[in-house]
Amino acid sequence: MSTIGAYFRLAQVGWVLVREGVISALPADDLPPAIRMAKSFAGLFARQKALDRERSDRLAKAVARLGPSYVKIGQFLATRPDVVGTEFALDLSALQDRMSFFPPEAAKACIEGSLGRPVGELFTQFGAPIAAASIAQVHPGEVETRDGERRKVAIKVIRPGVRKRFADDLEAMYLVAHLQERFVPNARRLRPVEVTRTLEQTTKVEMDLRLEAAALSEIAENTRDDPGFRVPAVDWERTGRDVITMEWIDGIKMSDVAALKAAGHDLDRLADTLIQSFLRHTLRDGFFHADMHPGNLFVDDAGMIVAVDMGIAGRLGKKERRFLAEILYGFITRDYLRVAEVHFEAGYVPSHHNVASFAQAIRAIGEPIHGQPAETISMGKLLTLLFEVTELFDMETRPELVMLQKTMVVVEGVARILNPRFNMWKASEPVVSSWIRDNLGPKRIAVDLKDGLKAALRLAEAAPEIAAKTEKLHGQLMQMSEHGLRFDKETADAIGRSEAHHNRYARLALWAIVVLLAVIAVKIG
Repeated sequence: MSTIGAYFRLAQVGWVLVREGVISALPADDLPPAIRMAKSFAGLFARQKALDRERSDRLAKAVARLGPSYVKIGQFLATRPDVVGTEFALDLSALQDRMSFFPPEAAKACIEGSLGRPVGELFTQFGAPIAAASIAQVHPGEVETRDGERRKVAIKVIRPGVRKRFADDLEAMYLVAHLQERFVPNARRLRPVEVTRTLEQTTKVEMDLRLEAAALSEIAENTRDDPGFRVPAVDWERTGRDVITMEWIDGIKMSDVAALKAAGHDLDRLADTLIQSFLRHTLRDGFFHADMHPGNLFVDDAGMIVAVDMGIAGRLGKKERRFLAEILYGFITRDYLRVAEVHFEAGYVPSHHNVASFAQAIRAIGEPIHGQPAETISMGKLLTLLFEVTELFDMETRPELVMLQKTMVVVEGVARILNPRFNMWKASEPVVSSWIRDNLGPKRIAVDLKDGLKAALRLAEAAPEIAAKTEKLHGQLMQMSEHGLRFDKETADAIGRSEAHHNRYARLALWAIVVLLAVIAVKIG
């Protein structure tokens, strides 16, 4: 998609958002006067039916008009309340990823193209689709095992043409991000271009079903000995870029509390198991399911929680895991200075700020919590408040921490559906305490020494190569200092062509916007 195409696509998206009353519903707080005026002006063009709807309904209607890839974009932005605001993040999280089915013949063609074998040879039965989302749809099926038995499977197939459509829409997203960074100084802290790049990478991963299969396999290995939690087994023989085949799960959705009670499951135990499993994945493994809403969580006949749909996963490095654990432990012990110091040690808050002043802001979050009953304290809410405070101290967006916070809010919400008096702190204490004991006590020193020794050995092995590269760089710098920086003719010509190309498209874009405004004015008139 060309630059001019991105401008037209952006204009189309903007017009849909204006007509559905989404722009006029945006919060006006802290907006520059010019943008507030443009927002008010946009309200004049909204359809009356749209203005009669609630804000979340306006958003859902607009996204439905824009198409499947915008559902996925909306769901991603729902995980970034730091970017779109808490209220709009809640509206976006309510978007239903339920799309129309595409024909089974198209699904079969997709499978055969991905696996290189006929569907009849791969599956003894291939049923009609039972669920469809923005990226893929699911079919029930059966396969014959080596011992001649038939086994039921779930077959997830990528939606035809979704990659091309998403790539086109992403161009418009990048354009918006670049315009934000250039013209809205307050937005630079949120790094909109990097957020868009994260969206691109996340969705590319989600659109390669081999990577979802790998995520399922990894979390299955990590949780092999964990009590009460598992994920479906992957059928690698029948899995490719555009199709994933996995174990069929016969279970009750966690959102169906009445059915869980009727089946005799202990809801309080399920709530504890869910949050403890999530914290194990986060702190112990640094790899967690980042889309654990009730529709993706089942309880099988044995009372095991089974998590499906691993298209979105999050990772935390060792530093981020220590950061999270020390924050939680600091709030529990009311050691607010330590919580502040952790932020500075991790480099999350710029060093020119005062640690004591930051600790004072942390205390403003922590003290009200200690006056409440434990079952009313939300760990997800605590992290949300923490991120709001860090904004005052120029803390840059940490995408991995925001994804963690969003997932924790969702998981905690599911636990409270099962047990309205769920005590987050009591349920998480065994996992958090164990991790702190092993990683923030004497054991930590031994582990750090071991990691440091490994790094030193790797550095020693790479020393000859580093020396050779350093010598080469030194020679190049000496040559530049004596003769200056020079481009060859081909490079200079390429730079000139690129600059001319950029200027031409900039002029075309401006004319396109003028024409579009003229068309709108004619329609209104």
